[in-house]
Amino acid sequence: MAALRRRSDRRAAPRFDPDLGDRALTVARHDIAIGRWQGVRDLLRATGENWPLRSHRVRAVAGAAAGSSVVEAWRAAEPNSPDAAVLRAATEVTRVFNGAIAAGRGAGTPRDRVDAAVRACLRAAATHPTDPTPWASLLTVVRLYEGGVARRELRTWWDELRRRDPYHLEGHIQMLRYFSARWHGTHGSMYDFARDAAGAAPAGSPLPVLVQIARVEEYRYVSDAAKGRPVRGFGQHWTHELAVTELHRTYDRWLGGRPPGPIRAEEAAELNYLAHAASCAGLSPEAGALVGLLGERVATVPWVYTGDPAQQILRWRGRAGDRSPRRT
Repeated sequence: MAALRRRSDRRAAPRFDPDLGDRALTVARHDIAIGRWQGVRDLLRATGENWPLRSHRVRAVAGAAAGSSVVEAWRAAEPNSPDAAVLRAATEVTRVFNGAIAAGRGAGTPRDRVDAAVRACLRAAATHPTDPTPWASLLTVVRLYEGGVARRELRTWWDELRRRDPYHLEGHIQMLRYFSARWHGTHGSMYDFARDAAGAAPAGSPLPVLVQIARVEEYRYVSDAAKGRPVRGFGQHWTHELAVTELHRTYDRWLGGRPPGPIRAEEAAELNYLAHAASCAGLSPEAGALVGLLGERVATVPWVYTGDPAQQILRWRGRAGDRSPRRT
């Protein structure tokens, strides 16, 4: 009976939970929906200096708060709250990006909007000096400057983030995107950054997955250029020898070095990139094991870039546990 239930669970359509199983975050986002800020305050207070979890929660709450005045209400009620300042900055960054998306790529973003978001990030950083989150928000929004920013200035902000958390995953992802061909760099500069960061990361760190995120960024660049037409001449992108070698390296260094136990909400978004890479490479043991490990913490990104997310995940969910994944 238990075996039948497991097989039935594998065939069930995946449930894409935007909070990736973080129930406390779900409650706080519900508070935002009804116009209350107190639940968000309590959530961030309880999160403390768990920087990976804080990054996950601030990013999600900022997305939920961007279309409301909840953050402004909190700031008005508690003007000296460092958490409120950090969330206000992240929310401004989200609003500016939402505006850029609505305008369409190539339309440009008014510089004064980006400047205002940058100032909010710097104020938040001054208000909460130990928190790397405002620096990650800053590294996110400066991508919207036409032509980027001066290398010295970017380096200063990057050093500030790493001084607070040298292995801050979200900050590394934002720098990777800054250096990508989609923004202010090249495929080469992006991969160099990803591989350098992955090579310097300690065992159990998720930073090696930056290489798989870079591979998705390159695919998106080519896909955008195709303008809806099939992406041709890219068949080996996921399956060539280097791509597979780096996938195995990430698998072994990240999952082989992390403590045993279920996947945490703050790991899930990036683990989807590793599962997606294994899927696209056709590596059945790894793809099945990773999708099984994710369980209900599956996300639409990056699966949506290569087809229907549910169909891709169901394909590999059915193979979860069929074979042991490769391990060193």
